[in-house]
Amino acid sequence: MATARIPGGLPAGLTSGTHGGIGESVPRPDGTLKVTGEFAYASDLWHEDMLWGATLRSPHAHARILSTDIAEALAVPGVHAVLTHADLPAETRYGLEIKDTPVLADGVVRYHGEPVALVAADHPETARRAAARIRVAYEELPVVHDEESATAPGAPLLHPARTDAHALHVPHPNVVHRQPVLRGDVAAARARATAVVTGDYEVGMQDQAFLGPESGLAVPAEDGGVDLYIATQWLHADLRQIAPVLGLPEDKVRMTLSGVGGAFGGREDLSMQAHACLLALRTGKPVKMVYNRFESFFGHVHRHPARLHYEHGASSDGRLLYVKARIVLDGGAYASSSPAVVGNAASLAVGPYVVDAVDVEALALYTNNPPCGAMRGFGAVQACFAYEAQMDRLAERLGLDPVEFRQRNAMAQGAVMPTGQVVDAPAPVAELLRRVKARPLPPERPWETAGGGPDVRALPGGLSNTTHGEDVVRGVGYAVGIKNVGFSEGFDDYSTARVRLEAVAGQPVATVHTAMAEVGQGGVTVHTQIARTELGVTRVVLEPADTRVGSAGSTSASRQTYVTGGAVRHACRLVREKVLDLGRARFGAHHPAWAQAGLVLEGGKVTTEAGEVLAALADVLEDEVIDVESEWRHRPTEPFDLRTGRGNGHVQYSFAAHRAVVDVDTALGLVKVVELACAQDVGKAVNPLAVAGQIQGGTVQGLGLAVMEEIVVSADGRVRNPSFTDYLIPTILDTPAIPVDILELADEHAPYGLRGAGEAPTLSSTPAVVAAIRAATGLPLARVPVRPEHLTGT
Repeated sequence: MATARIPGGLPAGLTSGTHGGIGESVPRPDGTLKVTGEFAYASDLWHEDMLWGATLRSPHAHARILSTDIAEALAVPGVHAVLTHADLPAETRYGLEIKDTPVLADGVVRYHGEPVALVAADHPETARRAAARIRVAYEELPVVHDEESATAPGAPLLHPARTDAHALHVPHPNVVHRQPVLRGDVAAARARATAVVTGDYEVGMQDQAFLGPESGLAVPAEDGGVDLYIATQWLHADLRQIAPVLGLPEDKVRMTLSGVGGAFGGREDLSMQAHACLLALRTGKPVKMVYNRFESFFGHVHRHPARLHYEHGASSDGRLLYVKARIVLDGGAYASSSPAVVGNAASLAVGPYVVDAVDVEALALYTNNPPCGAMRGFGAVQACFAYEAQMDRLAERLGLDPVEFRQRNAMAQGAVMPTGQVVDAPAPVAELLRRVKARPLPPERPWETAGGGPDVRALPGGLSNTTHGEDVVRGVGYAVGIKNVGFSEGFDDYSTARVRLEAVAGQPVATVHTAMAEVGQGGVTVHTQIARTELGVTRVVLEPADTRVGSAGSTSASRQTYVTGGAVRHACRLVREKVLDLGRARFGAHHPAWAQAGLVLEGGKVTTEAGEVLAALADVLEDEVIDVESEWRHRPTEPFDLRTGRGNGHVQYSFAAHRAVVDVDTALGLVKVVELACAQDVGKAVNPLAVAGQIQGGTVQGLGLAVMEEIVVSADGRVRNPSFTDYLIPTILDTPAIPVDILELADEHAPYGLRGAGEAPTLSSTPAVVAAIRAATGLPLARVPVRPEHLTGT
C-alpha cells in the first residue's frame, strides 16, 4: 500500500507521543474474536425461558387480503401467540422519513415477502410450522413493476392517500420523489458541441449480502416497557419508529446494540425490531427472532435498480460542454430512504467533472417490487456507472485517451457543482487518475507456469477448469467517482458522545460512551484512538452502544468517523479543559507554567508545549471523576431547490479512482478480474490499515455489481433467487489484487482534516471493471451486472 501523507497531520496542541493514537494502524479490539469465531453476534443472543418468533410473509407481490384464519396455528402445541394487523396496539405504520410501511399487512400486500402475521412459540421450528398453518385468502391485484406500468393512465395507486411532503410536487402519485438539477443553457451548449454521445444504461438490484442475518432479542420489563438487543445501524431511529408502534414512551423502550455481522445500508430500516417487541409484550416472555438466509432477502431493503438516459456534449478540444440525464430509480413498495437517494443521484449525476450546462432529472418510483433504500454508495453508484461509460464513449469519439480526457475535465478545489455548491476542500481527481494509470500493469497470461500445466485459478472460470486460455483477451479500464459524506439537504446531522476520565489504581482511564453502531467499519477502534490522542491516556474503555446516551446517528453515509468521531473529540476536549482547570486550581500556585496556554495531555501527564512535565494526570485527578456528554454537528447543509436543484446540499465530498485489468474468455463469456487498483483521498487516515481495508472492501462490492450480483425479480414481482446459491457474491477466489494508494489532503472543515472513506471506492470499481471488459471485447455493455450471455450473444 503506497501512502502519500501531508505534513502536520495533527492539529496544534496535539502530539502523536501517546501510543495508539490518531494516524496509527491500531488493531481492532473485536478483530481477534471475529476471526477466531468467538465474537458474539446478535444471532447468538440467548435468554432463559425465551420464545422464538417467526413471520408469515406474502407469496404475492400485490394482493388484497380477504381473510385470515389463525385457529390452526394457535392449536399447535408450544405456540404462545399469533399476531396480525388487527392485534397492533397503537401506530400501525412506520418509516425512516415517510410513515408508509405497515407493521403487518393492513388489508393489502404490496410486495412479495411482506410480513402478514407473527408467531411466538417455544421452539423455532414450532414457530415456523405454526406460521405455515395460518390460512390467508388473497385476491391478486395488477402488479406495478416499472415506470411504464407505474405512471400509465389508470395505473394502480400503491399509496393513494399520500400526505407526505413529496406528494405535493411529484408528477404522479406513484413517484416517491423527483429532483431536477438545472444549470446554464443546455440548448446553447448543444449547438456548440462538436461531439455528442447518448446512451441508455441499466443497473440491477444489488443486495447488501451481509453475512450476519437480521436478529434480535426482546425482553419485557417489570415497568411495562421492553429491552431490545438488536443488530442495527441506527439505534435512535429504530427507537423513534418502534415506540409509537408499541404505544410506549421512548424511555420505556431501551435498546442495546448486539454484535452486527455487516450492514452496508440494509439495517438502516426496521426488519424484525417491532415484531419481536410486540410478541414479547403480548406473551410476557423474552422473544428471539433470527431470519434465515432466504428470509433475509425479504427482510431488508436493497440497492435501487435504475434505468438511466444520458447525453454528453464536448468541444473539439475535449472540454465537456453539457450533460443531460434522466435517472429513474425503482424504490419498490415503500419509501424507505428513496427521497434522499434521489437527491444524491441528482446532485452527483454529472460526476467529478466541470460542466457549465446541466439538465438532470432524477426520480424514484413506487412499484410492487421489493423495497429499496440505503446501500453503500446511496444513489451515486448508479449514476457513476452511466456517466463513466459516457466519458469513455466521448473520449473515443474525440480520439482522446480516456484518462487524459477525464483529467482535462476534472474538478479541483474551488470548482462549482451543478447545484451551485463550491467544492471548498481538496478535490484531487486528476491526481487520483494519474496515480492509478502510472502503476505497472500486471503480467500477461498469468496462468502460464514454468514447465507445467496452466494454473487454472488465474484463468476466467477459475477452478471450474472451463478454459485453458485459448480465447482469453485482456482489457484495461478506468473510472473515477464522487460521493457525498454525511447526511445532506438540511438534515440535522449530529452525534453525541459521553467521555469520563478518572484515576483507577493510580492510572488515568478514559471511558467513551456513544450510541454508534459498530457494523464492521472500525469505529470502536477510532474512538479509542481519538481518546488517547486528545487525553494522553493509554487505557480507554468503550461502553456498549445503547440508548442511555444521545443519538449517534446512522452508521451510514461514510459519516461516523467524521460526526461521531467529531463528537468524541469535542467531548474529550471539554474533559481536557476541566482537567487543566483542576490542575491549575491544585498546582497553579506552585508553578507559573500552569498559566500558559496550549498545555498538553500526553503519556499520562500534563506537559507544556515544550515538553516540561507539570504533573501526572492521576495526581491531578486524585478522586475526581470528570464526566462530560456533548453533541457535535458538522457545518449545516440546505435542501435542494425543488425546481432548479440549487443549494449547498452536501457537507463534504470524497473521491476515488480505479484501474481494472481483466482477462475475458470471449468464447465462453467468462471474466477474471486480474487487478483492481485504487487511489483515494481520505483527508487524514485515522487508522491507515483500517482505511485500506475499507477501500478494498468497497472495491470488491463494486466488483460484485459489475459481474455477478443481482436480485432477479420477475414481471409479476416475485423474487427468483433469494439464496446465496443463486445470488452470487465475490469470494476470495474472485477477489483480485487490490493495490491501494492513499492520499491525505486535509479538509480544514473536518475533524483532523479527515474525509469519509467507506463508500467512494464502491462507485468507481464497477464502471472500471465494465470498461475493461468493453476494452477486451469491443461490446457496448450498457447493463450491470455483465453476464456471460451478454458477452457471447447466446
